[in-house]
Amino acid sequence: MKHKIAIIGCGVVGASIAYELSRIPGLEITIVEQNTPASGSTGAALGVLMGVISHKTKSRAWRLRETSLKRYQTLLPELEALTGITIPVNRQGIVKLLFPGDRLDKWQQLQQTRHNQGWQLEIWDKAYLHQQCPYIDRDDIIAAVYSPQDRQIHPSRLTEALVAGAKKNGVNCQFGVKVEQFIIKSSNHSNLQTCSHLETTNGELAVDWPIVSAGLGSTPLTSSLQQSVDIRPVLGQALKFKLERNLGNEDFQPVITGDDIHIVPLGDRQYWLGATVEFPNEEGEVNAQAELLTQIKQQAIDFCPPLADAKIEKTWFGKRPRPQGQPAPIIGKLNGYSNVLLATGHYRNGVLLAPATAQAIQNLVTQ
Repeated sequence: MKHKIAIIGCGVVGASIAYELSRIPGLEITIVEQNTPASGSTGAALGVLMGVISHKTKSRAWRLRETSLKRYQTLLPELEALTGITIPVNRQGIVKLLFPGDRLDKWQQLQQTRHNQGWQLEIWDKAYLHQQCPYIDRDDIIAAVYSPQDRQIHPSRLTEALVAGAKKNGVNCQFGVKVEQFIIKSSNHSNLQTCSHLETTNGELAVDWPIVSAGLGSTPLTSSLQQSVDIRPVLGQALKFKLERNLGNEDFQPVITGDDIHIVPLGDRQYWLGATVEFPNEEGEVNAQAELLTQIKQQAIDFCPPLADAKIEKTWFGKRPRPQGQPAPIIGKLNGYSNVLLATGHYRNGVLLAPATAQAIQNLVTQ
């Protein structure tokens, strides 16, 4: 008898879980998504994987990052071979600009830690930064850190490939379908409740493991189980622009990050720029503020002057799911339930941590 898995939500995290579980024999897997894949936070993400360059060096935060980075090395070619979908990936690393107030000694310590862990970081002086990235120009830049093993992945295309791979492996995808109710069995001997079915707009679905991976939608879903997980929106705005020519060296187009602003090369003289960080007001509402997008564009121009001539092709925003009262992301069993799993609240690191999240959920299911 096959174990029945239902994954609620099909952003990059839900799609990753579906794909990884689909590789295990003996599981009957269904994705339930009320909209379309990558229609929430994933569709607005920049896909910058700040793993090695992160200051997280131990415990859960680093383990998740390292697990994901290692899995991406095999996952991307695996998906492309299985599905025929090309996933745009920038393998030229991340250059982080350092300004007055940035502790160079802390970065040197991190460089040594990463070396001991088997990862690579380089610290560039200002002259070498100018040689490698001549378009970066601000008087107060003191140095830069280069992370050649970090990546940038196109979030929507990655999700598309994960879904296609999951389908090829037999996953049933129900898009445009909403979960309306969890049907709960009475408490068992351990005082934990069990979800036996999902009531959806497409009918009833039997489940052994319901997995809530719905980002901001996770809060109302868990509220209906009387175990509300408090996840709140933090809005981020970004823009896509085009230049007359690529920045700097055609053969070296890394992601540039400075003042928490990312310049993401896309090829063909196109770049993404983002993103703002906009918190909700006292009423819990968060609305895009156009002046903040203008502000980050000006900040980017301050250290990358050629952007002043950029033609803006598109602007967009998305709401990231940020947990309250606990660290992001939330991975594990829902309190009070024997079989309801959570894989949500990744805040700004959904693409980065999706593979590690999928492996963690896989371990819970297979145990």
